[in-house]
Amino acid sequence: MHRLNLLCLTLFCAALYSQAAYTAESVPGGLYLHPLPEDVVSVRYRDQPVLIYRQVAVVGIHLNAEPGTHRLRVERADGTHQWRQFTVTEKTYTEQHLTIENPRMVNPLEEDLVRIREESARMRAQYARFSEQAESPLPFVQPVDGPLSSSFGRRRVLNGQPRSPHSGLDIAAVEGTPILNPAPGIVSLTGDFYFNGNTVFVDHGQGLISMMCHLSRIDVAEGQSVDRNDVLGLVGATGRVTGAHLHWSVSLNGNRVDPAMVMALFNEQSADP
Repeated sequence: MHRLNLLCLTLFCAALYSQAAYTAESVPGGLYLHPLPEDVVSVRYRDQPVLIYRQVAVVGIHLNAEPGTHRLRVERADGTHQWRQFTVTEKTYTEQHLTIENPRMVNPLEEDLVRIREESARMRAQYARFSEQAESPLPFVQPVDGPLSSSFGRRRVLNGQPRSPHSGLDIAAVEGTPILNPAPGIVSLTGDFYFNGNTVFVDHGQGLISMMCHLSRIDVAEGQSVDRNDVLGLVGATGRVTGAHLHWSVSLNGNRVDPAMVMALFNEQSADP
């Protein structure tokens, strides 16, 4: 595995764009990659700071982003800034119909909504985190082995009622399967949430956040440093589920993006000669 200082910007950009068909798509829920001059110190998208990796801005695009022209604010070391434009193209995600046995998991009671709103605020704060990145995010590993039971971005219809798009990957696995940490980071939040069940957030740095939910057991504590492949907990069926699986969400600059795209991007770089 190569460290950050072993590849020059030119080779990195060439590798990124040679794999653009599957590592980065400027679509809702996708990634936009923007090479930067050496004197750039920060980049913002929709007023959120953006991860800079090997002097390339890796921008997460919201699932509900409108197709068309979007802008980045690029800030230089001398205090000046410039605006850079990029285009988000339309993408149609498939639809998935699910039957949920507990009707309160589809139409919560008012007393449930109080809890849901409080938990949603706590989770939004996690996705908005932006801390210094101390270690390389590559390789960015899949937390459990198994087939995908639901892909990212699917339009959910629960008991015949449209709901929010699927903001992560569902990975089918036997209950009790260990869940491995994708990359070094800090456990920033744990808890038992209404829809998500037992949940772990890991802050990997620079706005790159993982969220694992529906766990049967949590094996880490808030504030704990975790390395790649450390066990975060066990696969379960807590919260709103139709069976045991891991739901894994990945966020960049506050936007949930396709975890498969993030893995492809970083893992392609870890395999570079």
